[in-house]
Amino acid sequence: MKIELQVLGSALRSIAEEMGAVLVRSAFSANIKERRDCSTALFDERGRMIAQAEHIPVHLGALPDAVAAVRAHDPGLDDVFILNDPYAGGTHLPDITLVSRTPVGFAASRAHHADVGAVEPGSLPAGSRRLDEEGVVIPPTRLDEATLDRLTSRMRNPDERRGDLRAQLAANRLASGRLDELCARRGRQPVVAAMEELHDYAERRVRNAIAALPDGRFEASDVLESERGDLDLCATVTIAGDELEIDFTGTAPQHDGNLNCPLAVTRSACYFVVRCLTDPDAPASGGAFAPVSVGAPEGCLVNAQPPAAVAAGNVETSSRIADVVFLALGEAVDVPAQGQGTMNNVTLGSDSFTYYETIGGGQGACPGANGPSAVHVAMSNTFSTPTEALELGYPIRVERHALRLGSGGAGRHNGGDGVVRELRVLEPARISIVSERRRHAPQGRKGGAPGAPGRNVLNGDELPAKVTRDLQPGDVVRIETPGGGGYGSPGLPAS
Repeated sequence: MKIELQVLGSALRSIAEEMGAVLVRSAFSANIKERRDCSTALFDERGRMIAQAEHIPVHLGALPDAVAAVRAHDPGLDDVFILNDPYAGGTHLPDITLVSRTPVGFAASRAHHADVGAVEPGSLPAGSRRLDEEGVVIPPTRLDEATLDRLTSRMRNPDERRGDLRAQLAANRLASGRLDELCARRGRQPVVAAMEELHDYAERRVRNAIAALPDGRFEASDVLESERGDLDLCATVTIAGDELEIDFTGTAPQHDGNLNCPLAVTRSACYFVVRCLTDPDAPASGGAFAPVSVGAPEGCLVNAQPPAAVAAGNVETSSRIADVVFLALGEAVDVPAQGQGTMNNVTLGSDSFTYYETIGGGQGACPGANGPSAVHVAMSNTFSTPTEALELGYPIRVERHALRLGSGGAGRHNGGDGVVRELRVLEPARISIVSERRRHAPQGRKGGAPGAPGRNVLNGDELPAKVTRDLQPGDVVRIETPGGGGYGSPGLPAS
């Protein structure tokens, strides 16, 4: 890369990172402020992603769809648009996106809000069947104070919602100001040219990495754990020269639960896998996705059509999509054993408070190393909520947060251990748990043993993988997250 391009590229990436810092530091809810369940990115005038903060993979790969949806409304320089509609640029309803014009394109911020007015507190109901049961649906809409008040009034804890949305506004406004400064310092045309070249440079690097992979057609399948039985997820990966195609023909039709996801989420998971296995150090721009095409039959589980519910699709189905694409590409290149494959979503709340978290677990062992334990990776990549912040802000006590020792699969290299997390509620509340890998354990690789499947327990009684319950003061919920699979037969070389 030329020195000037390196300088301008670093400047653009730093703006995206600073957007994220402003959003996190200004937010009200623990989910954004502590867990950092949010993402920020910059786009050019054509709506192509140029720079992103390294936040949540499931957000970032889908953000171009949100920008495209807003561009269709011809936004002016001072316009800010808000949206969360999964069928118009969103992912699932709690992820609210703001898109604004900048001097050289667009800025976008996406954050998971602790409630958006669903039938259950926390807006991640285990049993939703239609999108309108999951909260307020926001198509691309110009945002002003009246719109902000109207939307937040339909959500629980409107003051907290308003505060988080204003934090997103602050992040978007910072992007415009910093880009103004950059253009004044370097000139608008060089900045625009640098955005073009960064996009092209990322594309060239990923194409070169794909070209180094063996050509061929590689297939894999896995399942999602519906309450009415398993749902098939099938992927076929075709590598031809410097291009890679992923097709989900054979995947189960969309169902009457909420494991469905729009195609934007499916693309996100696929892009994540390709980036991991090709050139992870390439600039994090939309150019890295250009050599990858993703297709799925309309109306299937991973290309759902309205009014299908999608709350769990964004968090759980996206994780399984990543698993199955890794599995398919494992026929061409070496990949790790399976990790926990779930975000272990827990929402707690009432009319007076709403709390949401995902819980880390064990990840799969690699050919040369044990899997990490108790981590949020893959499609999540969030922090854990600190006990002090949780107990200070909510009527919840953390009774235990520890490693689930021995839950990682044995192997030449062992899978990572999961987590044990126990929460005691101090006032009446509703809980919704949306989790996976309770019936089917994360699999080992090349002779490695599977990790332990997860468990959900209330006061000592086993709970289903997906469940909503009333809680009374003193009730204790225990989540045991899955361990990662082992790699290689114990006592034998992993190769």
